Amino acid sequence: MSLPKDFRYSEEHEWVKVEGEKVRIGITDHAQSELGDIVFVELPEVGDTLQADEPFGSVESVKTVSELYAPISGTVVEINEELDDSPEFVNESPYEKAWMIVIEPTESSEIEKLMTAEQYEKLINEDE
Repeated sequence: MSLPKDFRYSEEHEWVKVEGEKVRIGITDHAQSELGDIVFVELPEVGDTLQADEPFGSVESVKTVSELYAPISGTVVEINEELDDSPEFVNESPYEKAWMIVIEPTESSEIEKLMTAEQYEKLINEDE
Protein backbone atom coordinates (compact mmCIF):
# COMPACT_ATOMS: atom_id res chain seq x y z
CA MET A 1 0.00 0.00 0.00
CA SER A 2 1.26 3.43 -0.94
CA LEU A 3 1.73 6.02 1.83
CA PRO A 4 3.60 9.25 1.03
CA LYS A 5 5.87 10.10 3.97
CA ASP A 6 5.57 13.89 3.62
CA PHE A 7 1.77 13.94 3.91
CA ARG A 8 -0.33 14.13 7.08
CA TYR A 9 -3.31 11.84 7.73
CA SER A 10 -6.62 11.98 9.60
CA GLU A 11 -8.34 9.22 11.54
CA GLU A 12 -11.11 9.42 8.92
CA HIS A 13 -8.57 8.37 6.24
CA GLU A 14 -8.06 11.69 4.48
CA TRP A 15 -4.59 12.84 3.48
CA VAL A 16 -3.24 16.37 3.59
CA LYS A 17 -0.39 17.74 1.48
CA VAL A 18 0.89 21.19 2.41
CA GLU A 19 1.68 23.32 -0.66
CA GLY A 20 2.89 26.70 0.57
CA GLU A 21 -0.11 28.63 1.93
CA LYS A 22 -2.59 26.04 0.63
CA VAL A 23 -3.41 22.44 1.47
CA ARG A 24 -4.42 19.68 -0.97
CA ILE A 25 -6.75 16.98 0.41
CA GLY A 26 -7.86 13.52 -0.75
CA ILE A 27 -8.56 10.05 0.62
CA THR A 28 -5.89 7.47 1.33
CA ASP A 29 -4.99 4.36 -0.60
CA HIS A 30 -6.26 2.35 2.39
CA ALA A 31 -9.64 4.12 2.27
CA GLN A 32 -10.18 3.56 -1.44
CA SER A 33 -9.24 -0.12 -1.15
CA GLU A 34 -11.74 -0.58 1.70
CA LEU A 35 -14.49 1.18 -0.27
CA GLY A 36 -14.05 -0.74 -3.51
CA ASP A 37 -14.78 0.67 -6.97
CA ILE A 38 -15.64 4.37 -6.69
CA VAL A 39 -18.50 5.39 -8.97
CA PHE A 40 -19.28 8.96 -7.81
CA VAL A 41 -17.57 11.76 -5.86
CA GLU A 42 -19.50 14.69 -4.37
CA LEU A 43 -17.37 17.72 -3.49
CA PRO A 44 -18.07 21.18 -2.04
CA GLU A 45 -18.11 24.39 -4.08
CA VAL A 46 -15.20 26.80 -4.41
CA GLY A 47 -15.66 29.41 -1.68
CA ASP A 48 -17.26 27.00 0.81
CA THR A 49 -15.92 27.14 4.36
CA LEU A 50 -14.98 23.84 5.99
CA GLN A 51 -14.74 23.03 9.67
CA ALA A 52 -12.29 20.39 10.89
CA ASP A 53 -13.94 17.00 11.49
CA GLU A 54 -17.15 18.05 9.69
CA PRO A 55 -18.38 16.40 6.46
CA PHE A 56 -17.48 18.22 3.22
CA GLY A 57 -18.62 15.70 0.61
CA SER A 58 -18.94 12.01 -0.08
CA VAL A 59 -17.65 9.16 -2.19
CA GLU A 60 -19.97 6.48 -3.52
CA SER A 61 -18.69 3.02 -4.32
CA VAL A 62 -20.47 -0.05 -5.59
CA LYS A 63 -20.68 -1.14 -1.92
CA THR A 64 -21.53 2.02 0.04
CA VAL A 65 -21.62 5.80 0.34
CA SER A 66 -19.01 7.25 2.66
CA GLU A 67 -18.77 10.79 4.03
CA LEU A 68 -15.60 12.82 3.53
CA TYR A 69 -14.48 14.70 6.65
CA ALA A 70 -12.41 17.87 6.60
CA PRO A 71 -9.09 17.12 8.29
CA ILE A 72 -8.60 20.85 8.95
CA SER A 73 -10.65 24.06 8.75
CA GLY A 74 -10.41 26.41 5.79
CA THR A 75 -11.90 27.85 2.62
CA VAL A 76 -12.15 25.79 -0.56
CA VAL A 77 -10.13 27.45 -3.34
CA GLU A 78 -10.10 24.62 -5.87
CA ILE A 79 -11.90 21.34 -6.53
CA ASN A 80 -10.83 18.45 -8.75
CA GLU A 81 -13.47 18.64 -11.47
CA GLU A 82 -11.93 15.65 -13.27
CA LEU A 83 -13.49 13.41 -10.62
CA ASP A 84 -16.96 14.27 -12.01
CA ASP A 85 -16.18 12.35 -15.20
CA SER A 86 -13.51 9.99 -13.82
CA PRO A 87 -14.33 8.92 -10.24
CA GLU A 88 -12.23 5.79 -10.87
CA PHE A 89 -9.12 8.01 -10.41
CA VAL A 90 -9.72 7.58 -6.66
CA ASN A 91 -8.99 3.86 -7.05
CA GLU A 92 -6.23 4.25 -9.61
CA SER A 93 -4.26 7.17 -8.19
CA PRO A 94 -5.46 8.35 -4.75
CA TYR A 95 -2.47 10.65 -4.14
CA GLU A 96 -1.87 12.12 -7.60
CA LYS A 97 -4.84 12.28 -9.98
CA ALA A 98 -7.56 11.89 -7.33
CA TRP A 99 -6.85 14.81 -5.02
CA MET A 100 -10.25 16.22 -4.12
CA ILE A 101 -9.97 19.81 -2.89
CA VAL A 102 -7.46 22.55 -2.19
CA ILE A 103 -8.15 24.81 0.78
CA GLU A 104 -6.63 27.85 2.41
CA PRO A 105 -6.40 26.83 6.07
CA THR A 106 -7.84 29.15 8.70
CA GLU A 107 -5.79 27.52 11.46
CA SER A 108 -2.54 26.01 10.17
CA SER A 109 -1.71 24.58 13.61
CA GLU A 110 -4.45 21.97 12.94
CA ILE A 111 -2.09 20.35 10.42
CA GLU A 112 0.39 19.51 13.19
CA LYS A 113 -2.35 17.60 15.04
CA LEU A 114 -2.78 15.17 12.13
CA MET A 115 -0.93 11.87 12.02
CA THR A 116 2.40 11.30 10.32
CA ALA A 117 2.67 8.48 7.80
CA GLU A 118 4.15 6.22 10.49
CA GLN A 119 1.31 6.98 12.93
CA TYR A 120 -1.33 6.43 10.24
CA GLU A 121 0.26 3.14 9.18
CA LYS A 122 0.09 1.96 12.81
CA LEU A 123 -3.62 2.96 12.95
CA ILE A 124 -4.60 1.01 9.84
CA ASN A 125 -2.57 -2.02 10.91
CA GLU A 126 -4.48 -2.04 14.23
CA ASP A 127 -7.78 -2.04 12.30
CA GLU A 128 -6.91 -5.20 10.37
